[in-house]
Amino acid sequence: MDRPSRRRTLQYLAAAGSLPALEAAAASPAGVTGMRISRYELIPVRVPWDERVREMAVLNWRRENMDVPHSNLTIVKLHTDEGLIGIGLGGNHAQLKSMVGRSPWEYFFNDRIGGVQTAIYDLLGKATGLPVCRLISSNPKKRILQAYWSLSYPPDMIAAEAKRAASLGYRVHKVKIRTWEDPVAQAQAIFAAVPRDYRVWGDPNHCWGSVARTLHFATKLAEIPGYFGLESPLRSTEEYRQLKGRVPLRLSEHWGLVDPMIAAREGLLDAHITASPTLGRTIFAQNAHARMYHIPLWDESSCWTGLGLAVQAHQAAAYPGIEYTVDASVTAEDDLVKEPFVIKDGFYDIPDKPGLGVTLDDNAVDKYRIA
Repeated sequence: MDRPSRRRTLQYLAAAGSLPALEAAAASPAGVTGMRISRYELIPVRVPWDERVREMAVLNWRRENMDVPHSNLTIVKLHTDEGLIGIGLGGNHAQLKSMVGRSPWEYFFNDRIGGVQTAIYDLLGKATGLPVCRLISSNPKKRILQAYWSLSYPPDMIAAEAKRAASLGYRVHKVKIRTWEDPVAQAQAIFAAVPRDYRVWGDPNHCWGSVARTLHFATKLAEIPGYFGLESPLRSTEEYRQLKGRVPLRLSEHWGLVDPMIAAREGLLDAHITASPTLGRTIFAQNAHARMYHIPLWDESSCWTGLGLAVQAHQAAAYPGIEYTVDASVTAEDDLVKEPFVIKDGFYDIPDKPGLGVTLDDNAVDKYRIA
């Protein structure tokens, strides 16, 4: 296969409409725009839940008819003929084999490759000497609001998790709400253990089953200072119409479960949950909608590892429609990266090193690798 053409790369980026990436590529040496993917590594790993929550986490999943004793993930490494390595999440052998010999620039903004795109962006950031967010935005945010994440634990345990989160610097907490725990008792326990500026949104994942039950709990939760949001209380657009103007909390739903244009036109939602593990056209379009209709995004697309948290951070830095990102890696025994994920006063500072700005902990990856 011929070496990728610099001119073709620049034409592709111009057609994609990404001015920051185009400028970065144009200013780079010929080796950067002409490099090819030479090989890949695909590494499946299985990371147990952290010991402090393991028993209750496994029980939570079993109550939802799932056996999930570990977090199952796939790490991908893309190598180039210039000696660079990009790290990311996801992918399969057939897909990656088809990418060998091709320019990584071909896949910029191409969401069809899914999570592998994270390795593409890490690679291109390293090649150009830029943090990933600067390949997407000429003026990215320097820090983002980060939320802690918990399953539906008993009140004393969820309070301990909230206290831990606050001690680590978090000031926002996403809490799973399920029928086996009283959400009001959970909330009361949390706010007895945390600073006054701590905030919580709850996620029943459609388990309440009716408008009446949703209104019952939402009204009680809204009476607790600091409880501000409710994610996925119901399933249908018609049910959200029945909630309109009656819930004293910010309502959010996963992107697409309620048509975004209907939600915007009728004022049904205060936020959309985005779960796109990519950095291209999908999140670009969602961000544009968020900005146009003032309905922000709460991002939980890549929340299970330190690598994924870096992806989310660059997403939120580059796309101003993203209001929060979520950290579920706090439930895992290891986040698989060397750098600590430091939160200060609720914020995470975006890494300023080239690429995603985090280093894969190869020793941890080897430890949890599935043979």
